[in-house]
Amino acid sequence: MTKVGIIGGSGLYEIEGFSGEKEVSVTTPFGKTSDKLITGKLDGVSVVFLPRHGKGHRINPTEVNYRANIYAMKELGVDAVISVTACGSLKEAIKPLDFVVPDQFVDRTNKNRASTFFEGGIVAHVAFAEPFSGEIRKILIDSAKGLKLTVHEKGTYLNMEGPQFSTKAESNLYRSWGMDIIGMTNLTEAKLAREAEISYASLAAVTDYDCWHPEHDSVTIEMIIQYLTKNAENAKRILKAAVPKIGKLKAFSAQDALKFAIVTNPKLIPAKKKKDLAILIGKYIK
Repeated sequence: MTKVGIIGGSGLYEIEGFSGEKEVSVTTPFGKTSDKLITGKLDGVSVVFLPRHGKGHRINPTEVNYRANIYAMKELGVDAVISVTACGSLKEAIKPLDFVVPDQFVDRTNKNRASTFFEGGIVAHVAFAEPFSGEIRKILIDSAKGLKLTVHEKGTYLNMEGPQFSTKAESNLYRSWGMDIIGMTNLTEAKLAREAEISYASLAAVTDYDCWHPEHDSVTIEMIIQYLTKNAENAKRILKAAVPKIGKLKAFSAQDALKFAIVTNPKLIPAKKKKDLAILIGKYIK
């Protein structure tokens, strides 16, 4: 049965029916994960939770050690990752408290974050035209619809750097490009998950309209916290419905992503690099 990883807020593992909770530390060649990982079962499916920003939200989006987080998921045998993420809306029709299951990304990070496992003597170029798992996306959409929640079945997630929010000029520029939602984390996770041959999809919960909206200044911190709380509760309902279905999947579109991607002559790859990346490349390079 498929093992499912969930990356998001530290309270997401508090789902009704989650049992056998155990904290696990994973040592990676890329340093420490954001926090300890939490393993357990949800309706018979093995699940691994990881708070992206650490418990208590201690790590900003640029500082997150995305490589360690995804490597740890791979080390624990995760086949599919659901990212639960807060986002801002760049379109009037995508309202606060709605969910979006995006199908595309645009990168507006300034390259301050490590986004590949393949460097220092080994190069790989994975296909990334379709950055999200179609199999997981469909299950998330169907699960949200089954709960009568408003879900947008596709959209482009613009990944900015942060931790500051956009200027109004930037927000309007992204709207002119046709972007749908904006966030600070998911693209880097998705790139690394693809390199790790882990299928990845996002469940994006809308908290606000970003600063382009005429009513932006009337949005209070109290309102945002209320939206975050409501979104978290609904996200847990979606996860409870979706995880058992994902657990039954037997194949994923990302599972052979590295098959033709590694371009370095195996004889020239440093021995330490082969050892560090063994869980990623071992089935292709000895």
